[in-house]
Amino acid sequence: MPTTARTGAAALAAAALLIGAAGPALADTTPSPAAAPAALYGKGDPTYDGVWRQSLALTALGSAKVVPAASAVAWLTGQQCADGGWPSYRADAATACDPKTEDSNATAMAIQALTLLGGHQDAVTRGTAWLRTVQNADGSWAFNPGNPGDANSTGLAVNALLATGTDPVGVAKGGKTAYDGLALFQIGCLAPAAERGAFAYQPAPDGSLKANDLASAQALLAAAGGKLPVTNTNRVDAAPKPLDCTVNTPTVARANSAEAAGSYLYTQLSGNGQHLLQTTPGAAATPDYTGTAWAVLGLVQSGHPVQAAPAADWLADHGYDWAAKGKNGTDPAAAALLLLTAEAAQLDPYDFGGTNVVQLLIDAGPAPESVPAAAASASSPAPHNSAADDDSGFSPVWLVGIGLLIGIGGGLLLSLRRKRAAAQHPGSPSSGGTDKSGGTDKSEGDGQK
Repeated sequence: MPTTARTGAAALAAAALLIGAAGPALADTTPSPAAAPAALYGKGDPTYDGVWRQSLALTALGSAKVVPAASAVAWLTGQQCADGGWPSYRADAATACDPKTEDSNATAMAIQALTLLGGHQDAVTRGTAWLRTVQNADGSWAFNPGNPGDANSTGLAVNALLATGTDPVGVAKGGKTAYDGLALFQIGCLAPAAERGAFAYQPAPDGSLKANDLASAQALLAAAGGKLPVTNTNRVDAAPKPLDCTVNTPTVARANSAEAAGSYLYTQLSGNGQHLLQTTPGAAATPDYTGTAWAVLGLVQSGHPVQAAPAADWLADHGYDWAAKGKNGTDPAAAALLLLTAEAAQLDPYDFGGTNVVQLLIDAGPAPESVPAAAASASSPAPHNSAADDDSGFSPVWLVGIGLLIGIGGGLLLSLRRKRAAAQHPGSPSSGGTDKSGGTDKSEGDGQK
């Protein structure tokens, strides 16, 4: 049951919001975010992730047998550029794309979504052809074409190829296949034992590779021959095999790639309470929900659902706030990953740690065309222990705090009215005869990647 403090905190936040509305706005030079179109999942600024999150949402809902709104699918197909690629987002679909803004990650995810939904073969074919044209000479893919490749983008491109039934071995530049490109980023036997099998995001300037957990998690799905949604039911009862370094080779053979990456990630998950960590220089490590979800998907795809299960359970227990309580409400990409994780791990997406993640995602976008019977009869998206279920009262401490904030807000409002009156009547006693300033309201902007 939520504490009184949690409810009181919400009330204080509401009081602060009222005060902010009454008082003068502070100067803010942050550009206003782009408004999310009605057909898009999520309310946050879509500038950097519009196509990505729409594609993830449609993939997850499609895997749950939800038929999405036609407007949501039309928005995604309408974002495609004339040459077949997708940008991260374009506000005006009638304006021709700038090729420099086209994004291999968004394209790869859109291809998987539209392939799953069916009925969009032309868009899928053109998108796949575009991926072929922007493959680097070493077999890899970059986020934006023309840049050095990276493990995440290469892995996602491989996922898209597999989704369309295209063998990545047959997609090559200069004799280097898509799998050759992926292998460039995997750490072999010359590295310390703790890093072997992991993927680096990109090589360092000196060519060395440093283990990156998110890159390892996203690349694992591709190395294991997977795509979204993950539906693999193969099972290997033993844990993933670590890289065999009886012979110290700098590269990892294709046949050993998924097992080696899976072993690295399984070790990381086991050592960190069944989740991955993300580190920022100068700050304490924090849980990496995204990386953990991709690790579960990759482990299941590589035949290790038993080893993936504890991490899936951790996401079920801790993922609600991450997916549902962002600054813009529900994060559709996060909710979609939770749904995909639940289904890959063969857990109930309608009761994933007490959260109905199917409904959570449905509520983040336009009303679907239809939902399966299980969705229609399921409970609300909030978990059983969410703040929404809290009916406890306020403690006197919280009530005093609210009263103080309201009092301060009233004082600010009174002061503002006096200043406005003084500006209109410079000779009045409150003006001092000199105040001619005016307040300008500016909306507070934010950006989202």
